[in-house]
Amino acid sequence: MSVTHRLTAPAPGWTATTDVVVVGSGIAGLTVALNVRKAGLRAMVVTKAVLDEGSTRWAQGGIAAALGEGDTPEQHLDDTLVAGAGVCDEEAVRTLVTEGPDAVRRLIAVGAAFDRGEDGEILLTREGGHHRHRIVHAGGDATGAEVSRALVAAVRSDPDLELIEHALVLDLLTDAAGHTAGLTLHVMGEGQRDGVGAVRARAVVLATGGLGQVFSATTNPAVSTGDGVALALRAGAAAADLEFVQFHPTVLWLGADAAGQQPLVSEAVRGEGAHLVDADGVRFMVGQHELAELAPRDIVAKAITRRMQEKGADHMYLDGRHFGAEMWEHRFPTILASCRSHGIDPVTEPIPIAPASHHAAGGVRTDRHGRTSVPGLYACGEVACTGVHGANRLASNSLLEGLVFAERIAADLAERHAAGELPERTVDVAAAQAAVAVPLPASESRAEIQRLMSRGAGVLRSAASLADAAAGLALLAEQARSHMAEEKPADPRVETWEAANLLLVATALVAAAAQREETRGGHWREDFPERDDAHWRRHLITTLAASGDPVSTPEEQ
Repeated sequence: MSVTHRLTAPAPGWTATTDVVVVGSGIAGLTVALNVRKAGLRAMVVTKAVLDEGSTRWAQGGIAAALGEGDTPEQHLDDTLVAGAGVCDEEAVRTLVTEGPDAVRRLIAVGAAFDRGEDGEILLTREGGHHRHRIVHAGGDATGAEVSRALVAAVRSDPDLELIEHALVLDLLTDAAGHTAGLTLHVMGEGQRDGVGAVRARAVVLATGGLGQVFSATTNPAVSTGDGVALALRAGAAAADLEFVQFHPTVLWLGADAAGQQPLVSEAVRGEGAHLVDADGVRFMVGQHELAELAPRDIVAKAITRRMQEKGADHMYLDGRHFGAEMWEHRFPTILASCRSHGIDPVTEPIPIAPASHHAAGGVRTDRHGRTSVPGLYACGEVACTGVHGANRLASNSLLEGLVFAERIAADLAERHAAGELPERTVDVAAAQAAVAVPLPASESRAEIQRLMSRGAGVLRSAASLADAAAGLALLAEQARSHMAEEKPADPRVETWEAANLLLVATALVAAAAQREETRGGHWREDFPERDDAHWRRHLITTLAASGDPVSTPEEQ
C-alpha cells in the first residue's frame, strides 16, 4: 500500500539513514529509543521542539502501578475497565497492569527518582477512579519533569543515538510493497540540518503525543497538534476511538477569554482530600458517585459542567484550604507556584477551575505490540489507541501505557531484527510523487479550528453543535482547495503544516462524534444522554477515503 495523500511540501534536500526512527521525545519515544539501542539497532529520535518539551514533562500526578501492599494487577485492571466504560480491550489492559510494575522498576533503574517516605519505601497516592493507593510520584507534583529528566539524561549519554530537535515530521515513506521505509520532515533552522529532508529507516515509531491543540483551552503544550494521527491517516493507517477526548475536570480557570495551554491542577490534589465546591461552598459531588470527588474523570467533568449550567457560572472551585501551608509547599509545590503566579493562593482561598481538553483516548490503532495497519509503522503513547483507555482514561495510566507499550515495541523490533525480518527498504519514489498533495490552510486557520471545536465538540455535544463544527471545518478545507486551484496556495511552512494536521484530525474527530449517538466516557451527547450498549459497545474505526475525507466505520460486534 502506497501513501495516497501527503502535505504540500518542497522535495527533500537531504537524506539520513538509520534502522529505527522514533518521532517524539516523551516517555514513550525515549523508552523505545533506549531499548532498541540495547538490541543493537541504530536509532534516531526526531522531536518537534527540544527533547524535554513534550507532554510528559507536564504530567503532575504520577504513574499508576500495583506496587503497594495488598494491591494487585487484577484490582488495577478492574478500576481501568470501569473507567473505560465498556469499550476497553481487556487483554490490552491486562498487559498494561501485569507488565506495569516491573516497567516502573526499570524506569527507576534508568535513573527516575520517585518520592519516598522516611523508611525508604516509595510513596503512593490515590487519584480518581482508583480504589487503592497506587500512584507513584516525584517532586510532589512534578512527576513528568523527573521522568523526562531521567530519560533525556540516558538518551544523551549514548553518543550513537542520533537526535534531531526542532523538527516537524511531515509524511511517511514506503517501498513498492507498501512497507514503511522512512519519513520526511522539516528541520526548523537549528543544528546541522535545515529545511525539508528524508530519513530512511527500516521502521518508524510514532510517539508524537496528543491532539489537544484542536481545542481553545487545553492542558497540552503548543506542539500537540495531532501530527502523528494526521500522518498515519494520510499513510493509509487506521485510527480508532477519536471521539473519546478526556476533559480534565480541574484546570485553573484564567478567564472566559483564556486560550492555549492552561495550568493543570492535578487530580492528586483531590486524592489528598481537596473538595469541589460551587460559589456558595456546597460540595456538589457528594451523593453523585460513591467516590465523590474521586469519581472517574468523565463523571467529574460532567458534574462540574452541569453545576456551571445550573448556576449560570463559567467555573467552579477546588477547595484545599484545610491542607495548610506546609502541605501545599511540600506535596504540591508546582501547583502552588502556578496558582500564585496567577494571583490565587490555594492556602487561603479556593482555586477557580473548569474542565479543559486533556487527553485523547483514541489515536492510531495498534495491536499489543504497537503495530499499526501499515507494515513497519508503530505507534505508542497518546498518539496510539492500544485499547487500554476505552472511552475514558483512568488517571495516571497514560505514562504507564507509554512505558509498557514502548518496551513492547522495542522487543518486537529486536525480535524481528534478530530473525532477519527488518531488511533495508528502498523508497518508492514514484508512489511518493503520485500521492495527492493536501492543500494547506492559512496559518490563522488554527484559531478558527480551535473555536469551532470548543464550541461544537467540547465537553457538551449534540447533532446540531457537531454539524456546525463540521460545516465550519469543511469551509476551511474548501478555502484551502480554492486557493490551491487559483495558484494562491498558503506557503508550506510549520504553521500551515500544523494547521493542515489540526484540520484533518478535527474533521475526523467530529465525524466520529456525530456518528456515535450515545453518551459514553469522554463523549457526552446532550441529545443522546444514555449509554447504549446494544448498538455502541464497540469501536469506531477511522480511515481516509480517496477524496481525503475521514470515514468512520463501526467495528463489527
